Amino acid sequence: MATAVPGSSEPVGAYGSLEAAEAWRRGEPEREAVFGRASKLMLDLAKVGPGSRVLDVAAGTGIQAIAAARRVGPAGFVLATDISASMLELAADTAREAGLTNVATMVMDAQRLEVEAESFDAAISQNGLMLVPDVMRALDGIRRALKRGGRFAVMVFSTADKNPYLALPQAIMQRRGNRPLPVGQPGMWALGDPGALQDVYRRAGFRDVVVQAVPTQRRFPSLAEAMATARSAYGRLRELAAGLTDAEREAAWAEIEEALLQFEGPNGFEAPGESLVGVGTR
Repeated sequence: MATAVPGSSEPVGAYGSLEAAEAWRRGEPEREAVFGRASKLMLDLAKVGPGSRVLDVAAGTGIQAIAAARRVGPAGFVLATDISASMLELAADTAREAGLTNVATMVMDAQRLEVEAESFDAAISQNGLMLVPDVMRALDGIRRALKRGGRFAVMVFSTADKNPYLALPQAIMQRRGNRPLPVGQPGMWALGDPGALQDVYRRAGFRDVVVQAVPTQRRFPSLAEAMATARSAYGRLRELAAGLTDAEREAAWAEIEEALLQFEGPNGFEAPGESLVGVGTR
C-alpha cells in the first residue's frame, strides 16, 4: 500500500479510494472540533471575505472550502482542488446539500496547478502542504495563481512532540515495522518547525510572512474511543499497520494503548496538540 499524500502526484493507495473519502467525511465533526479554531484563523489571515475568489489546495472532502464559500457569498467563488477525485466528489455533494452554488471542484496535483495566473484573491491549504513531495513547486504555483497583494494561508501540524496522539502511534508502528521515515521526505511533521514554514514561504517569494501556533487538543470520552478512532483512520498509520503480521499488529496496538494511557483522566481522554497557521502575501 502506498502512502496517502493529499495533493501529491501519485493518488495511489487508500487515499484515492471512495472508502477513504467516505471515512474522511465521517471524521469531519471530530476534525472540526480539533482544528476549527485554527481553520478560522487560516481563513481570517487569508482575508477570505465577501466577493473573494479562493483557491483551496489539497482540499480533501472540502470542509474548509465550504467554510470559505459561506464567507465569500454569492458574489465570490471557491475552487477546491485535490489529487483524489473521490474526495472532491464528496466535497461537491456537501456543497450541493448546503445549497452553495459558488463552489467548483477540480482534480489537480498541488505540484502542477493549472489555473489562470493572478486569478485568485486568496489561497488556502489545510493539513496538506506538508505532505506534498515538492513543496516549493506547489508554492510557486500558488503564488502564480494569486493576484498581486493576494494572501496564501496554510495550516500544518506542529512538531511531533507537541502532537502525541498522532505521533506516538506512528512512531511505535514505524519502529515495529522497521520503517523509519526517510530524512527530508514529506510527512506530517515536515513543516512543523515555525522556522521551516517561514523559510519555504520566503523562498517562494512571499512577503509579510507570519506563523502562529494554535492549540489543537484531542478529546474523547475515553481511551477506548481514542483507540477506536486511531484504528479506523486512513493514512500513514494504517499503511504502517498493514505491513505487519496480525500478531505484530495487535502487539503494536497494545503498546500504543499503553503509551496513550497517560492522557486518560477524570474528564476522559485529553491529549495536547498544536498546529501552525502561516500566511504570506504575493
